[in-house]
Amino acid sequence: MASLNKVFLIGRLGVDPDFKTTPNWDIPVCHFTIATNEYFKDKNKGQDREETQWHNIIAWGNLAEVCHQNLKKGSLVHIEGKLKTSSWEDKESKKKHYKTEIEIINIQFLERRT
Repeated sequence: MASLNKVFLIGRLGVDPDFKTTPNWDIPVCHFTIATNEYFKDKNKGQDREETQWHNIIAWGNLAEVCHQNLKKGSLVHIEGKLKTSSWEDKESKKKHYKTEIEIINIQFLERRT
């Protein structure tokens, strides 16, 4: 059986995109976060609640340039991507750290540009 690594999110940018190029290969890369919200009724208190999840997003190459040119804090987007996890070891403490990001495959801008 084949496996699948696919993520779909609709949310708003929490920060302006951070755009740069990789030092060794001069490849454009863009990082930003988006927030997704879930609404539900708290069973214990009977109150309506909202829970926000923050997602780390990364785009490479042409998609990075498109994101840099068209996005800003608060932009509403639909992202299709895949989960990527990287790890590194802190040199001083020897503790291993992990970071999970969503690497963009496709993006749709859900608001008109002004």
